[in-house]
Amino acid sequence: MKSIIHRSETRGHANHGWLDTHHTFSFADYHNPERVHFGALRVLNDDIVAPGMGFATHGHQDMEIISIALEGELEHQDSMGNVHVIKKDDVQVMSAGTGIRHSEKNRSQSQHTNFLQIWVFPREHGVKPRYQQMNFPRESKKNHLLNVIGPDQSGSTLWIHQHAWL
Repeated sequence: MKSIIHRSETRGHANHGWLDTHHTFSFADYHNPERVHFGALRVLNDDIVAPGMGFATHGHQDMEIISIALEGELEHQDSMGNVHVIKKDDVQVMSAGTGIRHSEKNRSQSQHTNFLQIWVFPREHGVKPRYQQMNFPRESKKNHLLNVIGPDQSGSTLWIHQHAWL
């Protein structure tokens, strides 16, 4: 397999005031025809959300959406009735399937929230939307690799509708 290196300084960047974001692949106003996706990996965004700000309610369909909190807290609300807070060391999976609407907001009025948003194309379309979240404490990741996402529904990891592991 050929190695592909994308250096951080070559990513797309946008600062909207309330959102400072870096895009590894083409996203929103950033378009690079050589970086649209990598296999099933469609989006890898590093987002910093200003205090009290966030993404208004919007929709997704047929996408596996993963959020990894690096700093701060992000409140998630969706059309399935889920209301959760994604905290540092939490990983969230949302399978959009037939369609889901959600919003995300930085709960703090004084601190920025930093999280990774990862989108993966599903291996099957039209599945029932679902939400899953787990915490992976820092000590569980120290000095070894830890599988947090995969296609296995055994319960020891979060699962997505794709033969992909993270």
